[in-house]
Amino acid sequence: MPEVFSFLPQMWPAYVAYLIAVVSPGPAVFAIIGTSIAQGRRAGLITAFGISGGSLTWATAAALGLAAVLRHYAIALEIMKILGGLYLLYLAWKAFKSARLPDAQAAIGQAKTSLGARQLWLRGYAIHMTNPKAIFAWLAIISLGLPENAPTSAILLIIGVCMISGLVIFTSYALLFSTPRALRSYRAARRWIEGAMALFYGAAGLKLLASRI
Repeated sequence: MPEVFSFLPQMWPAYVAYLIAVVSPGPAVFAIIGTSIAQGRRAGLITAFGISGGSLTWATAAALGLAAVLRHYAIALEIMKILGGLYLLYLAWKAFKSARLPDAQAAIGQAKTSLGARQLWLRGYAIHMTNPKAIFAWLAIISLGLPENAPTSAILLIIGVCMISGLVIFTSYALLFSTPRALRSYRAARRWIEGAMALFYGAAGLKLLASRI
């Protein structure tokens, strides 16, 4: 039996913790949902891929020990926290402006400002990369799921399984909220949905700015 299988009993609690974190509503999930119902399936999927890219970056950093280094440089995390909070407040402002527009004017504005694939991917990536709590989540997963001096194969296994699961969950959100029924619901309650997005992003941004690393 390959050596990596001997680590499976220890990996399961870390994997369950990861699933709970991914499924739980947060800025990343809300960004996928909002993009999917407003701009369609393709936009939602690209956003999901961008968020998954950010997650993979933090996972790699944690596996390489960069997370431990960052913890000793509080100023770096503080800058990331401020950038992340400001970015979420920027998204809140955009959603608030959209919520104030009449439906006809909003439709014209969306047609003019629809984001391209690169912009959508970078937006998803930025949401995850500017959240310093993501690095601590991955640090906890690596620490919980693997003992010290674990082989590379075990590290690759836990990261691979978590990343595949996360991608499936994120893309499922995009597929679920980009259906014709979801689009009709969005059009019927667009201003309420945009208002809710503004409140959510605003609260998340302020919470991140006020939090202690």
